[in-house]
Amino acid sequence: MLKALAGLLLALFVSTLSSTVVATALPQMMHALHGSPTQYTWVVTATLLTATAATPIWGKLADLFSKKLLIQVATAIFIAGSVAAALSGNAGELIAARALQGVGVGGLQSLVQITLAAMIPPRERGRYAGYTSSATAISTIGGPLLGGFIVDTSWLGWRWCFFISIPFAILALIIVQRTVRLPATRRDNVRIDYGGATLITGSVSLLLIWVSFVGGSFAWASWQTATMTGATLVLLACAVWTETRAAEPIVPPRIIRQRTTMLAILGSLAAGTAMYGASVFLTQYFQTSRGRTAAQAGLLTIPMMAGILVVSTVAGALISRTGRLKPFLVAGTLSLAAGFGGLSLINEHTSFAFIGVAMVLVGAGVGMTVQNFVLVVQNSVPLSDIGASSATVSFFRSMGGTIGVAVLGAVLARQVSSGIAGGAAPAAAYGTATGHIFAISAAVALVGVLAAVLLKPVTLRGSHQLPDPVKAVTVAAGTAEAVPAADYAEP
Repeated sequence: MLKALAGLLLALFVSTLSSTVVATALPQMMHALHGSPTQYTWVVTATLLTATAATPIWGKLADLFSKKLLIQVATAIFIAGSVAAALSGNAGELIAARALQGVGVGGLQSLVQITLAAMIPPRERGRYAGYTSSATAISTIGGPLLGGFIVDTSWLGWRWCFFISIPFAILALIIVQRTVRLPATRRDNVRIDYGGATLITGSVSLLLIWVSFVGGSFAWASWQTATMTGATLVLLACAVWTETRAAEPIVPPRIIRQRTTMLAILGSLAAGTAMYGASVFLTQYFQTSRGRTAAQAGLLTIPMMAGILVVSTVAGALISRTGRLKPFLVAGTLSLAAGFGGLSLINEHTSFAFIGVAMVLVGAGVGMTVQNFVLVVQNSVPLSDIGASSATVSFFRSMGGTIGVAVLGAVLARQVSSGIAGGAAPAAAYGTATGHIFAISAAVALVGVLAAVLLKPVTLRGSHQLPDPVKAVTVAAGTAEAVPAADYAEP
């Protein structure tokens, strides 16, 4: 178990590292590749977008095929995207490579959770959720530091931000091959919902493209806005219609309709905005507004990452001991809202001590919410739906992060331009604008608070399968006996 866990956590580590290592290196990357401010945001958004779009597909495939094989395929795609990103000759090529890398990232981040859910009963999963959060925190802490060191070291260069992940990914591939053994249910007449996947991907992509360009390339009230938002709504409507009729829907409506799942999705949207938005814009703030180097910017984010690491580990142990989730989700979402409320007050002169306290609160909130909203849903579905349910929540969390980065990036760019046009110094303009976008994040975090409060109290069950009410009644009446389904070993 421990060896398999090591391989899975290493795969999760490299998938997160690929995003965070870029955060502090982006200014130097875009300068070297002569990229525009819009392309700056899309280097991050492209990965988040494809990861988001691919997540429900990986989740559905995990319910139908070998999870071990899918992890290996996702790792291979990630490696290919990393190599392409490292060899990019211009900003457009980098964005395309990051999009490919995102397909692998979406697979690794969702499949690790799904695989752990198949291996470990929900009651014990809280402790392991702490381990996964810790792996994420370590890569999130190490990513900005590593990225800053790489770009500040003349003999390495920014391309090593992508090369550095490759050996870790290969090692994870080897460990998973040798150690992971999973129970699986054989499925016949498998059907993949390609139509639903295409419509969901298209609607999210079009929405993000509109967000990135509205107010800059064209006005809010324009035919471009009407066309793109209208097409987004049409694609979403078609996706809903398709999912209600597909034999094997990518996002099963029966899962979405559950109260617990809907509230977990709302909470995950807020957590996703926090997890991705804070790391991207804080490192940019430290470099652009406060004049720090990339490495120093990475060091300054340590309070937030330490909050994730410590709180996720402690909360995971307590959740496994008590079996209770709701108190941690309520506390986590409140911590997120309070942290972003503090960050909304920053400008170019704000004390680093004050920012550090706010970052600790954000980190603690992420540590108590990101994995546990997934765990809430995993606890409410049978083992056969673990893949689809886990991926559905991860999908909306990634979508929250993707839309959050795109929207907040667009707001930041326009506020900076407006501030500079009004006579403010660039550092002051960036400082004030960063405070404004974190005020928006605080408002989003309040949605997460509401979702956590409305959740019914959750007690983690001690086995993989849900109790079957029909079988329970017949057994009690002495008319039948429940027989567990046979398991089959994956290769």
